[in-house]
Amino acid sequence: MRASLDTNAIIHFYRAGLQNILFDFFEEGVFIYEQIRSVELEHHGQGVLDEVDKDIAAGRIELYTDQRLKDLTVYKIFENNVLDNRMLYSAGDLGEVYAISLAQTLGAYAIVTDDTKQGGPYMSLLQFEDDVMPLTFADILILRFLIGKADESQTLRDFNSINNASGLNWALKSQVVKFIRRFFKEPWCEEDRQWIQKYIHENGINVKTRMQILRTLIY
Repeated sequence: MRASLDTNAIIHFYRAGLQNILFDFFEEGVFIYEQIRSVELEHHGQGVLDEVDKDIAAGRIELYTDQRLKDLTVYKIFENNVLDNRMLYSAGDLGEVYAISLAQTLGAYAIVTDDTKQGGPYMSLLQFEDDVMPLTFADILILRFLIGKADESQTLRDFNSINNASGLNWALKSQVVKFIRRFFKEPWCEEDRQWIQKYIHENGINVKTRMQILRTLIY
């Protein structure tokens, strides 16, 4: 899976020093639009900018410029996606608009965003018929746990580290409940249900057993 990164998610993972989770989990790569680097992170993520630039230089994060999109002959598609998305989101969600639009343009299935407010990108994408699936940092940690790339103790430690660094004041228990409801009990969309079932099959996951292990730790 490939993922487009939203500004807030970049800042949260990097502030916690856990950005490697993104590179390990999204084996097909992560990418950002140039204005997220040159505008959004300049304004909101100065503390992590040097580390982000190192990862861009090392090729761990793909940076898409307008020229690169033109060279790929998809700039007009990106431009139209941006125009469409700007009608859906507030002016303060410009970083999210770019992240979503780039994911749509490049055919990436995921966008990583921690903006879960009503009307924001996460909740809106759950309700739209769209090919882009939103994931928060908590979703990624839970998925990583399910496939056995981290045990329950590591999952809790990493959750607390990112949660504290971000100031989101989330609780892992409530995030697990939301995750189960979203993908299993009350799927927001058929695509999510199909995706998680395929993910479970491909990774040989016993969801009931894994979730019980996690629940024992946090309940």
